[in-house]
Amino acid sequence: MQYTNLGKTGIKVSRLCFGTLTLGPLQANFSAEKGADLICKAVDLGVNFLDTAEFYQNYPHICLAIKKSGRDLVVATKSYAYTYQGMRESVEKARKALDRDVIDIFMLHEQESRLTLKGHREALEYLIDAKEKGIIRATGVSTHTVEVVLAAAGMDEIDVIHPIVNYKGIGIKDGTVNDMIEAIKKAYENGKGIYGMKCLGGGNLVGVKKEAFKFILGLPYLHSVAVGMKSEHEIVANILTFEGKDVPEELERLISSEKRRLLIEDWCEGCGRCVEKCGFNALSLEEGRAVVNSERCTLCGYCGGVCPEFCIKIV
Repeated sequence: MQYTNLGKTGIKVSRLCFGTLTLGPLQANFSAEKGADLICKAVDLGVNFLDTAEFYQNYPHICLAIKKSGRDLVVATKSYAYTYQGMRESVEKARKALDRDVIDIFMLHEQESRLTLKGHREALEYLIDAKEKGIIRATGVSTHTVEVVLAAAGMDEIDVIHPIVNYKGIGIKDGTVNDMIEAIKKAYENGKGIYGMKCLGGGNLVGVKKEAFKFILGLPYLHSVAVGMKSEHEIVANILTFEGKDVPEELERLISSEKRRLLIEDWCEGCGRCVEKCGFNALSLEEGRAVVNSERCTLCGYCGGVCPEFCIKIV
């Protein structure tokens, strides 16, 4: 496993970051014990970087994994809080739930524009103060937009940027994948720590994951890449890939045989683009949001590629 310094933060992270959204109640809904065991498997194979968020509701999984592994793992988390007091409460909640005095990276979650950055200024001010007090080591933002990456690239108070990027551009709200790469490059050159998300397009690129991984690992402006994993087979295969090694055919077969499903998030706005795109009549609109007929769904992922809100995922 390769390790690198995350921009100017002084935090050393593995090239592969474990995206832990998959483990909690929003997706696989594993027990804390099972989630911790999967994290420990990745840690044993060289991963030292975990990505989470208050919204994911999986702090118990990570806390247990840290204790069981006995390693000094790097944890990045996020909050939707927009006030000074709200962010203080989020940070204290994380410190208590993770049983840590210091949180490595704390970010404003899912910033959409310069306006939302302005609207969350109070929360950022708390993170700046918390960093000065040694409660957190680095501040950051996560985003699905080119605009926020460009804005954060020029903000001295932002240390880390966590942008969506994949070779199909799935989930980028305001531009192409090339636009995003140029924005990431600017942030990288400005000394920001950059770790990408959704390199498999929320599972929609699983069918072409070799191409997807080749693309993401070929980008020179990413210090790390967060990948969601929910089985030992996926963990081993992804680590081999990130180490530049071949994944055995038998392991690929086992991964392919693992059960998956189409997940439509609660924030679906019912625009109907996915329904129009589906060639198998597996999607329809009911009460203002998309629903899936699992008997018809082939998990091709084409619907996820046209969703403007990135609310369709294969898990």
